[in-house]
Amino acid sequence: MPRMLDVSDEVRAEIGDEEAARLLAGESAPGSYDCTSCRTPGDPEQERTSTVLFVGDETAVLAFAHAGCLPSQVVQVTEEQLQGAVRAIGGDTGEPASAQAAPEQAVLGVTSGLVLISGELYPALVVEPTAPVARPGSPGSGDDFLPLLIEQGFMPLTELSAVPPALHGWSVLLAAGQLHAVLQPNPAGGRPVAWWQAHQPLQVTDGWRSAANKHQRVLMFAAPVGSIGRQPREDLLRDALDKAAANGRLVAAALPLAGL
Repeated sequence: MPRMLDVSDEVRAEIGDEEAARLLAGESAPGSYDCTSCRTPGDPEQERTSTVLFVGDETAVLAFAHAGCLPSQVVQVTEEQLQGAVRAIGGDTGEPASAQAAPEQAVLGVTSGLVLISGELYPALVVEPTAPVARPGSPGSGDDFLPLLIEQGFMPLTELSAVPPALHGWSVLLAAGQLHAVLQPNPAGGRPVAWWQAHQPLQVTDGWRSAANKHQRVLMFAAPVGSIGRQPREDLLRDALDKAAANGRLVAAALPLAGL
């Protein structure tokens, strides 16, 4: 049965015609895979599949995604981010690393705002810790905030030109028009648990709530400490997001609403 694999021109340019031909012939493509976006199983012989090439400073990793989740593309990431992507793509069977550890290491600052993408206004949450976030159990003092989120399925961005893919199992909890929490899947199964929870429910603007009601999803952007800052206006917030993306310091996902 022919493989339904898509290798974009930009991916082909990076990996070469010979490797692209091997992929399309099924010689080097997996028989099945976990989608690098939604993390659910895929089969290139049964459904359209995109090749996604993560390119770091020195290395590159080829991943696969459902065509409905991501188009075939090249994603520029830092070497540190790439190591997180490798663990996520490979389905690390060791002790699961959870971005839920982030609130234990630093306070997460959350800002709401409207972001214009392809002529549409989308409700957004921008998350930035107040200090570097180390991996649980790590002896070092490095910042693993973005790798931890990439392992959870958030995608690195180089520009804000398209709505980021949906992240299965995560959601944003709104109640009575206020923001209460960002929920993530429960590692033990059952009901989702809070990845971030407001000490007091956060007020959002009527415009933000209206956009959330229209799209039934919220775009969550996350960046390491010092990347965004507290911006007093949405145009300044957008400028800061664009700069963080261009510098390889931004990840994002579209999260459905858990309530409104």
